[in-house]
Amino acid sequence: MNKKWEYCDINAKDVEEIKNKYNVSELVATVISNKKLTSSIDVFLNPSRGDFYDPFLMPDMEIAVNRIMKAIQNNEKVIIYGDYDVDGITSITVLKKFLKERGLEVDSYIPNRLTEGYGLNKSAIDKIVEKKYTLMITVDCGISSQEEVEYANSLGLEIVITDHHEPAETLPNALAIVDAKRKDNKYPYNQLAGVGVVFKVIQAISQRYNLDEREYLKYLDIVCVGTISDIVPLVDENRVISKLGLKLVAVTKNIGLRALIESIGPKTIDSSVISFGIAPRINACGRLGYEQEALELFFTENIVNAQEIAKRLNSYNSERQQKEIKIFNESIEMIENGEKDKFCIILGHEGWHHGVIGIVSSKVTEMYYKPSILIGFEGEDGKGSGRSIHGFDLHEALSKCKTHIDRFGGHSMAIGITVKKSEFEDFKKDVEKYVDESNISELVPIIKIDKIINSDDINIDIVKDLKKLEPYGEANKMPIFMYKNLKIDSIRALSEGKHIKLTLKDKNIIIDAIGFNMGKMVDEFLLGDKVDVAGSLEINKFNGRESVQINLKDIRKSY
Repeated sequence: MNKKWEYCDINAKDVEEIKNKYNVSELVATVISNKKLTSSIDVFLNPSRGDFYDPFLMPDMEIAVNRIMKAIQNNEKVIIYGDYDVDGITSITVLKKFLKERGLEVDSYIPNRLTEGYGLNKSAIDKIVEKKYTLMITVDCGISSQEEVEYANSLGLEIVITDHHEPAETLPNALAIVDAKRKDNKYPYNQLAGVGVVFKVIQAISQRYNLDEREYLKYLDIVCVGTISDIVPLVDENRVISKLGLKLVAVTKNIGLRALIESIGPKTIDSSVISFGIAPRINACGRLGYEQEALELFFTENIVNAQEIAKRLNSYNSERQQKEIKIFNESIEMIENGEKDKFCIILGHEGWHHGVIGIVSSKVTEMYYKPSILIGFEGEDGKGSGRSIHGFDLHEALSKCKTHIDRFGGHSMAIGITVKKSEFEDFKKDVEKYVDESNISELVPIIKIDKIINSDDINIDIVKDLKKLEPYGEANKMPIFMYKNLKIDSIRALSEGKHIKLTLKDKNIIIDAIGFNMGKMVDEFLLGDKVDVAGSLEINKFNGRESVQINLKDIRKSY
């Protein structure tokens, strides 16, 4: 697949000023300059607890805090209603633990993904009202639940919504709605995760009670896990949360989190450990219907119990992986036997687990660089997920093809959908027709290159200096560099042809390179070929020796 290499327009004067002022390498200064962070470089490189914004700037924060403090004073029966993913689980954990320390015993409710789906539902509200709760606080959900909130109001249940998703034109009629994406928002940053919004709530309550700031800062380990897992932009206040939080994750006092980390066994604690180690295991619980186990992990005070739960989470993740592999293999077979020449990929299959199907859709879209929608049927009912590519709004596409859809939701890059089996083929034709009439064939993957480097940059100290840019994530991607005119000294495939390993030569310097999931390219190059490569720089440790390695994103012949 051809990829387009785009080069950043480097401002040499700006790079030199950043390099001298902040005592960083030219490579780090260049990346910072490319990010256009000139007004917030101090916060980006060295965030501190003084960099958090005033929580009372958030919409309805005053109302929410007053109502929660009233509940604490009167020892009311309060329940937290959250989502089943990492963001939701960590949101419940932080708020519940904080309120418990204020003397309020609160309960929690997490809808089952497989039987209830996402967000508020009337059946759950009935159960909550039946148990005489007077206040429900939502976390990571609620902003789109107009009908359910009205229903709760009619039953005398008061609701405080805390959320981070986009609101509809009409807001729910809740007592308070703390969401920085509201149109009347005055908060300086509106990209917090759900757990980030909860963090602002406990910060506000702490300030009102004149508590030591450690009373809310101590939860930054859990807040960090939820923030990085939810793939929100890791800049601005999220940068402060993740940078400070990772330090606490490394020495976490949460017994369950520590047990899970130990079961994974990472060499270092960074954003990758959370994104690819912790998050999949917690999310596997929600995907397979075991959401309460993830919550129990964060609340247990018994190390043996924590280790047992961590072991089960690893087992659930393995089960999720097996289901994912099966669906992926079946999808690829269907694509290669008739779908691969289409501009979008829409597949339906009996028995595909809808808790896992979104992950497979992501992989299919990445592999073929086409929007994909995968739907699993159970009898006549079909549930599924879709993923898109940059430049194509999948949510808008479905809004133009609603005739044969039961319901759908999401955003431009990811959707959830339900379609009757009897309507599937007509739905598929509608979407394919819409995509065919768009300019999607012109869209290609783009690799944004921060700088063209040379042998002077293949230096361990310089590459280690790049760690100042971590944690990496959405809106703060790992920097990509280009190295031109390298000679292939050796080339081979790894892991049964899945990956590619090379040594590249520049004059008398030998540079290691590895390309994950690029094994098919091994037949495109010969020893002695001159190539240009694009990739990230990393330190490879082997037999006690450190060396610089290029983690390839693309490779092409030099011209």
